[in-house]
Amino acid sequence: MKILLSVLLLGVTIFSTTLNAKEKYFVVERESESVAVIEDGLVRRHMENMHNMNHGIIKFDGDDAYLISRDGYVVKFDPKTEKKEAEYKTSKSAIGFVIGKNYVAVANYDDKSVDILTRDLKPIDKIVTGSKNVGIKIYKNMIVFAQMDNDKVTVLKDENAGKGLPKFKIFKEFKVGKMPFDAMIKDNTYIVGFFLTKAFGIIDLDKMEFSEIKVTAKDNKPVLKVPHFGFWSLSDDKTFIPAVGDNAVMVYDNKFNFIKNVEMQGLPVFTSLSPDKKYLAVTFSGKDFPTIQILDTKTLKIIKTFTFTGKVLHVRWSKKYPELYVSVNDANQVNVINTNEWFLEREIFQVEHPSGIFLYQMPDKK
Repeated sequence: MKILLSVLLLGVTIFSTTLNAKEKYFVVERESESVAVIEDGLVRRHMENMHNMNHGIIKFDGDDAYLISRDGYVVKFDPKTEKKEAEYKTSKSAIGFVIGKNYVAVANYDDKSVDILTRDLKPIDKIVTGSKNVGIKIYKNMIVFAQMDNDKVTVLKDENAGKGLPKFKIFKEFKVGKMPFDAMIKDNTYIVGFFLTKAFGIIDLDKMEFSEIKVTAKDNKPVLKVPHFGFWSLSDDKTFIPAVGDNAVMVYDNKFNFIKNVEMQGLPVFTSLSPDKKYLAVTFSGKDFPTIQILDTKTLKIIKTFTFTGKVLHVRWSKKYPELYVSVNDANQVNVINTNEWFLEREIFQVEHPSGIFLYQMPDKK
């Protein structure tokens, strides 16, 4: 009787959790021009005809969702109904985008421009740079991006100050290290990495001042290539950087003073910080592609290692539940790790070659 009661209570708990679920996962299906939609731990639908999803990126802003495809399409869709609402092709190859209050800005790779669109994807302006453009970010009424071919960071300022349609003009440009390729922003600080300079650049967007910081790895050796900043993780007091070419995650304080290198199983590619910033998930390349390791951010010790049945391309922490979603690309599945007790909780099938996992938090039902 006690066993039966326990099973019933467990069923009620799972049912209750399902009813109260407020998260929806959109998983890029890399080879299929499609996006899988996961709700309550199951694949519910597939959004099709989403163009080349080799490096598909999805972002959310309120009730709007936007997707950018590798072949230069921007797609607006409703994240609740998954219905496509508009699309616009900015170029043959787009690399990144940002969502402003009254615009969407797209950094183009192929036609060497930045497109400014309305939130409904109507063209406003095309700013020609003569360079592949990367690392696009927003700060106040400005857009900041790097010109890969011109070794330059450009700051555009909205002359209309957010009133009506934007009118962006060049406000400031910085000559930076050789071949900038990615960037991140924290508060008023724009951080840009370079392919050919063994450092990264810092721009104070309030003072409009540029400085350069050298990055070192084990035994004080310079890092030959700083990885994409999408792979960095910034907590309140630490910065975690995968060391390219070294079996380590480099740890800095929030002023970019070196703390230590944490030795890892393989060559780190991607780091992802848990919502409470207590743990860091690290993925790898090469022979350790199927593995992720979990690092305690306080002790800087590895607490758990998971090895899957295929290459791990992306991870995403739940913001509501103790779960970590893992895309296992060549196994055609998304695996879910329980982050309270650190075990593989379930495997989600019916996903074709998953890569990027993007989390939409649905508004609470009243």
